[in-house]
Amino acid sequence: MGFFKRKKQKRQEEERIRKENLIAGVEGVLEDAFDKKKVQSYIMNCCEQMAEANKELEEEQAEYRIITEYLNDIQTIENLPDEEMGEVRGAAESVQSLNRQRDEYQNSEKKISDVQFVQIQQEEEKIPDAINRLKSNEAYQNKVKKDMNYLEGEKTEWYYNKYDLLHQQKILKNASFVLLGLVIISMAVILVLQIGFREDTAYAWISVIFIAAVCGFGIYFKMAYNETEIRRSEVNMNHAIVLLNKVKFKYVSVTNAVDYAREKYHVKNAYEFNYLWEQYLNEVKEREKFRQANEDLQYFSKKLIRILNGYRLYDAGVWVNQASALVDKKEMVEVKHNLIVRRQKLRSQIEYNVENIKNRRREVDEILVKEKIDTPQIRQIIRSIDKNIG
Repeated sequence: MGFFKRKKQKRQEEERIRKENLIAGVEGVLEDAFDKKKVQSYIMNCCEQMAEANKELEEEQAEYRIITEYLNDIQTIENLPDEEMGEVRGAAESVQSLNRQRDEYQNSEKKISDVQFVQIQQEEEKIPDAINRLKSNEAYQNKVKKDMNYLEGEKTEWYYNKYDLLHQQKILKNASFVLLGLVIISMAVILVLQIGFREDTAYAWISVIFIAAVCGFGIYFKMAYNETEIRRSEVNMNHAIVLLNKVKFKYVSVTNAVDYAREKYHVKNAYEFNYLWEQYLNEVKEREKFRQANEDLQYFSKKLIRILNGYRLYDAGVWVNQASALVDKKEMVEVKHNLIVRRQKLRSQIEYNVENIKNRRREVDEILVKEKIDTPQIRQIIRSIDKNIG
């Protein structure tokens, strides 16, 4: 755990290599000491490097002081009386709890997209009616579809009934021709028997005439009945077609209304639309809780800062994000340990940089004395460096 971003430090190995290179450079320059311009250029280069190192040193020292201030703040907090610490812990617990609630909301899985939420929010008052309208339209659509299927079946049934009757009429017509042929043949046979063989054919004539009359009248009445049924089938089939066309018109109209509502609200049916509405209402409640939690968090954060400011801490605001350390002693111990470790590393880095700058400073002084060089610019840089290294 940390209070602020750590600054990158140059590796010690790189510093060692750079120092060796500079020393080698000094030797090379001294060999050409008669060239004053080269010497001054080298000195300026060393000064710029020392200035850069000095800037890093200032940043490290500033960070070191800040960490020390934070450790002093921790010491102040740890030394608070139980009653005062109880007040601090109470405010910190509220901040911690509210932060947890806010994180839970932000990390929770959203069951309704932001686009759907905004769309429903814009038409919030109309949505319940829209759900009921879609539900009734879907029910009516199913009813009309059933009626349409029923009428389609009726139309098909009357069509096949007419087709069967027409087929019967054809068979009966053929049967009448067959009957006529049989009657003619029978009459010819009876005449031959009567004239050629002088047979008594009275009963034969009666039988043939009776059978022919019965079969003829049967065929006639059946064909007449079928004609009536054919006309009735045509009437019923036409009536079914008229009703079917009306029902199809209703089905197309209600289907268009249903499809428009589904497309508009990006749902598959009224059930999903109602589910979406319920999720919207839940999301409204959650957002209200989130808003209230933010307001409460601001209140308790200010309260915590106000309490801590009463103890003249270096930075009371940082503890809003470290409320768990004020609640749990183990967390505080971990924070303190991390700060101590960081301060130790900074101290080592500062000592190393100070020593490195001093060595460079001595090298520059040696060259300045030997070459008898003294410029205001170089002295100004050296004075600014001396302020930090003492």
